[in-house]
Amino acid sequence: MSESQVSVPLSVRLRFGHAAVQHLADRIGVELLHIKGAAVEPSLRPGGYMGSDVDVLVRPAHIATLDRAMRRHGWHLYSTFDYGSPFGHAQTYLHHAWGYIDIHRFFPGIRLEPERAFDVFWTGRHEIEIAGIGCQVPSVPAQGVLLVLNAARSTMRTKPDVQVVWHEASEERRAEMQSLVSELGAHVAFAAATGGLEEHRGERDYRLWKIVSEGGARSAEWWARLRAAPSLGTAIRVGVRALFVNVDHLAHRLGRPPTRSEVVSEFFRRPARALREVWLGLRQTGARR
Repeated sequence: MSESQVSVPLSVRLRFGHAAVQHLADRIGVELLHIKGAAVEPSLRPGGYMGSDVDVLVRPAHIATLDRAMRRHGWHLYSTFDYGSPFGHAQTYLHHAWGYIDIHRFFPGIRLEPERAFDVFWTGRHEIEIAGIGCQVPSVPAQGVLLVLNAARSTMRTKPDVQVVWHEASEERRAEMQSLVSELGAHVAFAAATGGLEEHRGERDYRLWKIVSEGGARSAEWWARLRAAPSLGTAIRVGVRALFVNVDHLAHRLGRPPTRSEVVSEFFRRPARALREVWLGLRQTGARR
C-alpha cells in the first residue's frame, strides 16, 4: 500500500455507501428506504452488527430509473434480479469506493403486492442521518418485521435478531409488529422465524418457508416455490427459471465470466445433482422408518 492510500474501516465505507445512494436518489426523484445494517434502530441491532453491504428497498416503479442512474455513476451490476436471489427480490451492484449495495424491489415473505407494501413502509417512515445525509428508514416496528423476515431465510437454529426484536420486545411493540405482519400478509414467513410455522400447514407457501428456514434439497426447494406461486403465470416463470443455469452464480464461483461450453456443461450437471438429491432424500427417509 502506498503512503497516499488509506485503509477505510468497513463500517465507515458502509455509511458512505448509504449516503451515496441516497444522494443519487434525491437528485433523480427516486423514493427508497434504507433497511438493515447502519440504518437499523440501535436497540434492534444485537452487538451493533452492520453487515457487509448496503440494503435499500426501492419503490418498484422507480427501479428502472435508479438502475440507469447507478450505472452512469460508477455502479457495476454484480448480480441480477433473475439470478442474484432465488426469490428474485434483489439486484446487487458493486462500486469501487462504496462496495456492494442490494437494491430490493420487494421483500421475501410479504404477500402484499410490492407497490402497496412499499406504501405501507413509506407511510410510517422517518429520517435519520447517515454520513451527513438525511436517509429515510421504515418505522421501528417495521424495521423489526423486516429483520425477522430476513432471519426466516436463515437455517441457523439461533437467530439473534429474532430473540432481541421479537422475543424480548414489549407487548406493545409485539402488537405493533403483529399488526404490520397481518397488513403485509407476511404471517407464514414470520412464523418460520418466530415459531408456530406448523399452524400454517394449509398455506400455499408453508413448505417453501419450512425448507428455507430449516434446510432441504435444492430440488425440493424449487418444487416448494412452484407450490407457493400465487398464480399460474408466476408458477410458469418459476419453472422456467429452474431450468436455466444461474450464470451470475457460476461466474462468481469461477471468478470470471463463464464460457459458452461451461454454461452448457453446468446445464447438464444440474439434473444429475437433482436426481442425486432425490435419491439421498429417499434413502434417508427409508432409514428413519
